[in-house]
Amino acid sequence: MGMDSPQRGVLLINLGTPDAPETGPVRRYLRQFLSDPRVIDIPALPRWLLLNLAILPFRPRQSAAAYRKIWTQDGSPLFVESRALASAVARSLGDGWQVELGMRYGSPSIDQAMQRLIDAGVNQIQVLPLFPQYASSSFGSAVEAVYQAASQRWNTPTLQILPPFYDHPGFIGALASVAAPVIDGFQPDHILMSYHGLPERQILKSDTGASHCFTSDDCCDRFVQRSPHCYRGQCFATSYRLAESLGLNRDRFSVSFQSRLGRTPWIKPYTDLVFPELAARGIRKLAVICPSFVADCLETLEEIGIRGREQWREAGGTELELIPCVNHEASWVDAVVRMIQKPASDG
Repeated sequence: MGMDSPQRGVLLINLGTPDAPETGPVRRYLRQFLSDPRVIDIPALPRWLLLNLAILPFRPRQSAAAYRKIWTQDGSPLFVESRALASAVARSLGDGWQVELGMRYGSPSIDQAMQRLIDAGVNQIQVLPLFPQYASSSFGSAVEAVYQAASQRWNTPTLQILPPFYDHPGFIGALASVAAPVIDGFQPDHILMSYHGLPERQILKSDTGASHCFTSDDCCDRFVQRSPHCYRGQCFATSYRLAESLGLNRDRFSVSFQSRLGRTPWIKPYTDLVFPELAARGIRKLAVICPSFVADCLETLEEIGIRGREQWREAGGTELELIPCVNHEASWVDAVVRMIQKPASDG
């Protein structure tokens, strides 16, 4: 390696995506994703039985059909947008930096991305999991995989894990800059902020004080640092910061949670049950933003943009407008660069 090879590396991590919108690749992807003990956090044997008897025989075909509705010429939107973000961040950081994208499941893997950084002469890696709010099943799993990949190397790189950015001014500003023009043009009666759901038991496991979560109906409204790993609380914190940035009164927006799976209780309120409640209140034009995702994906484009729109009309609403994710918008690229440069200058 020459003297001018990059010495500082950035590893951006997103969840991942199947290689193609067909049953086989989707089954491979789901097997890897749902075998993660942080995702389905039950003992190994029941997890294996659930996966192989209840999920993998049926869900891959359904998921593949859903992926086909949103797939682009260049691949899945999640991959395309994540790659575009990585390229834009690399351009903005300039010489002396190497930026790679790794997916927690599927390809390019975290291990492959780390190897590319090492091959480029990088020995210090800043890791930014692209999950705004902390959940053990997303952020925690990504961090575990990074440590595991580093531990396989004889020369282990120095790692710095950047924290969840649920209330980072740059992230909130980027969300607002994407949402504001859509809201101005569409003039919705109400705005729904829909986040990915989690089983309630996972929230309780993250409540290290074991005294805060689900103790009252508004425990997350009063989110405090007493529970720094509370995903639901961080979702509410994102919502309130975003509402403030957009100038929304409390009655102009609601918070809900989507994508639940199985029969155990997930965090509430459920997005698909909030639709009829909002319609019953006389709301006709609804805008939906999904601030737990930084890149548009199956859960935003298909679950909300296609199925959600149908549910909304069936519930009595007229129009549903999906506000895009921050994707690789310039304001979001700038925010990511600021997150990366700040620790570098602190160090």
